[in-house]
Amino acid sequence: MGTENSGASSNPWILWALLTVFSWGVYGVILHKGRGYMPMGPEAPHAGLKAFLFVCLAYALIGVATMATLKARGSNWTFTPAGIQWSAVAGVAGAVGAFALVLALGAASQIYKGAAAAAVMPIVFAGAPVVNTIIAMALHPPEGGFKSLPLPFVLGCVLAACGAFLVAKFAPTNTSGGAPKPAVIAPANPTAPQ
Repeated sequence: MGTENSGASSNPWILWALLTVFSWGVYGVILHKGRGYMPMGPEAPHAGLKAFLFVCLAYALIGVATMATLKARGSNWTFTPAGIQWSAVAGVAGAVGAFALVLALGAASQIYKGAAAAAVMPIVFAGAPVVNTIIAMALHPPEGGFKSLPLPFVLGCVLAACGAFLVAKFAPTNTSGGAPKPAVIAPANPTAPQ
């Protein structure tokens, strides 16, 4: 496994990126499915938070696995205050986002039922890169200033936002217009008109 400082040939960053795409791509659907299997009835308003509780437990297990990985790699366990601070802020941002996602899926399920993830996730995953780009450029302004941004880059950000809206609005599972109408069943032995 490569490290951040390795050359491109020894660092499979694209594989890690694709694993992230897959993991985050299935996250909302699986989370919504877990929510759907929680007790309903009077407990339905709490189903999303119950599912999120197990997401938090999974994060804790991944944290333990990360500590084991650091130990196995021979880390000397030194940290800097700024590194701890910014990493904790990132953790809070991720946790708040996951918490808000649970609430969004719960609210959308009132409208879209089992297809809530098809409505919510395109907005989240197309909007997040746009926000990421804006924040990254604010923290690390581009060389030559914002006026130096290429037009295709700006158009890409706009198209990502428009694409999120279109995918969420017109996903096949979101366009049925509500509950299906009951089928009309003809009688088994219709009588002939007289």
